[in-house]
Amino acid sequence: MEPLNNIEIEALVKRLKNADQAAFAEVYDRYSGALNGIIQRIVHDDEAAQDILQDTFVKVWKNIQSYDSSKGSFFTWMLNIARNTSIDSLRKLKKETKSEIHNGEISVGLSEAVHQNVNTIGLTKLVDKLPEEQKKMIEYIYFNGYTQQEVADELDMPLGTVKTRTRLAMRELRKWFTLLVLWM
Repeated sequence: MEPLNNIEIEALVKRLKNADQAAFAEVYDRYSGALNGIIQRIVHDDEAAQDILQDTFVKVWKNIQSYDSSKGSFFTWMLNIARNTSIDSLRKLKKETKSEIHNGEISVGLSEAVHQNVNTIGLTKLVDKLPEEQKKMIEYIYFNGYTQQEVADELDMPLGTVKTRTRLAMRELRKWFTLLVLWM
């Protein structure tokens, strides 16, 4: 296929926005190879790449109304969807793997070791004084090794809420540690 000029791309996008399935098939034929190459560079798995490519085109179809040519080219827009879908897929796989590990005996041993070291410096008592929602953030992030995004996913809450609660908890803990140091 010959490359399209900007006018032809705009016409193709307009047809897509009008839910033209033939236009969608043309977009797939023109761009699936390039997008699949990008996806494979990220995930390094042919089968997963095919699934992600399919998810990418579903998102293109469902979100075509949000495409704005003044913000970038159509290909760049699709490329960002493919990249983000690939990264989300990797994160999901990482989370599933991490959950399996956290449910195993190894995790229990590590968790106990972390809690023992934390107890030695009295941190557990200070964390217990935090409001429940802040305490939960500290336990997930610092004691169990979750990222803030993983906590947000696990607890089904906005990432901003996790960040705010963690920041507030850390601010309180800092105050308490400062007081402890002054008392010593």
